[in-house]
Amino acid sequence: MPTDCISYKNSGYFTKIIFDYLDEKEELKSLYNRFPKIENFKFQIEEKSKNFISNRTILARELEKQYADFEISVATSDNIKLLNNINTFTITTGHQLNLFTGPLFFLYKIISTINLCKELKSNYPEYDFVPIYWMATEDHDFEEINYFNFKSKKIKWNQESFGPVGRLSTNGLEEVYTVLEKEFGTSKNASYLKNLFKKSYLEHSNLANATRFLANELFKKEGLVILDGDSIELKKLFIPFIKEELLNQTSYKKVLETSSVLKAYKIQVNPREINLFYIEDNLRERIVFENDKYKINDTNLEFTEKEILGLLNSNPEKFSPNVILRPLYQEFILPNLCYIGGGGEIAYWLKLKSNFETNKITFPILLLRNSVVLASQKQLEKADKLKLTWRDLFSHQQELFDLKTKEYSQFKIDFSEQKAQLKKQFEHLFAIAKQTDKSFAGAVNAQEKKQLKGLENLEKKLLKAEKRVHSDKLERILLLQNELFPNQSLQERKANFSEFYLEYGYSFIEKLLLELKPLEQEFKVVTL
Repeated sequence: MPTDCISYKNSGYFTKIIFDYLDEKEELKSLYNRFPKIENFKFQIEEKSKNFISNRTILARELEKQYADFEISVATSDNIKLLNNINTFTITTGHQLNLFTGPLFFLYKIISTINLCKELKSNYPEYDFVPIYWMATEDHDFEEINYFNFKSKKIKWNQESFGPVGRLSTNGLEEVYTVLEKEFGTSKNASYLKNLFKKSYLEHSNLANATRFLANELFKKEGLVILDGDSIELKKLFIPFIKEELLNQTSYKKVLETSSVLKAYKIQVNPREINLFYIEDNLRERIVFENDKYKINDTNLEFTEKEILGLLNSNPEKFSPNVILRPLYQEFILPNLCYIGGGGEIAYWLKLKSNFETNKITFPILLLRNSVVLASQKQLEKADKLKLTWRDLFSHQQELFDLKTKEYSQFKIDFSEQKAQLKKQFEHLFAIAKQTDKSFAGAVNAQEKKQLKGLENLEKKLLKAEKRVHSDKLERILLLQNELFPNQSLQERKANFSEFYLEYGYSFIEKLLLELKPLEQEFKVVTL
């Protein structure tokens, strides 16, 4: 059974806009800067070099400050220092602060980012490339991140959250640790994972620091640099763009310009008039402009123009870019060449190019992250015995059952030939009907439909009967597909890395680092 890869299109798990982007369709080319090919990075480097005006020294200093209480590797420390140099560029991915990394694709995003930096260094040795994980510390949707799945169990953190999740206290995670401790068992790898959870979440006061510790422990050997955008110093640099948003609502107007292109893909472009939140430790609410006042939604806070601009200058940390403006903030702060994200992220980035052009910030290359199915040798052997291909396993379950039943059956479960013969017989009757009363033609037509319907029902009944005959094999197919595609969904969106770490240890991550090729743009099957 070939285990290398399957195309994104054949996987059945991506949308038309992603297929068209990967196929470089003409209708989308106005929405991005350069397609992710190794040769295009040369031109991206040249453009970013000319246009990058943010302060590298402040960026490096802020990162050193954010890492002050953490033990970091030489590789990460060197990468932070490299950011001071004009020949250093970043490759960035971003992700929510999911509990214990959340679904597997958290790892795939970061590994795609690390591996692209290595590939670029090999092709452009005169430059340095730093992998960045931008933590989504200013998000507020706690219900999306307060759990992870371990095998068939949901391990959940029950806590209230009102403000930016990065500032959320880690109180209450002792209860999660108690559950996790029982589930993981007592092996050497289990001890490592329990200790990792403990040190990440029980020894750090907020979720941002806990996530930084966790991601740093998993990827410090690779020099990963973790950045928290919820920073006074970094937001000071971004003040002119926040002011522009408050006074002129530029991003609203510019993002709407992409509506006509994206309408064809049934993607709604819904920027707000002001794409900013007002944040405090326990508050994250939209800023709206009504009756010549800037109001904080669902609160009594309101400001005149002079007052809100004064607040911006004195407390820029109270202003948080939303999903429309955050990419602009990120690309302004970082000497970034490429953003790596999932299909949904690439789709929303395609809304933003006109806003980047207006603000004179280089639009990054957009790269779809690696997608992966992890399979054991034992699972591959089962698939071979059942004569399953990866195309089969990626199929919807009912389609797969129908297909394999027809393959296993000694009969041909397809009555197309019989239907064709039946239609031929009725052609003669229709010829007679033309020469007599119209009521006979109606009767002939009704009888043809009835008999064709009867054949279709017999075909379905034969398929059903053959499914019973081959139920043992179909049951084994069901079990295997459910192992690889839990709840008939992608493994990478459901399973947590701990399931695989328990069995394979760090070699599981090393295998991913070895095998994932970010520019190949195919769904990878990795055998463990």
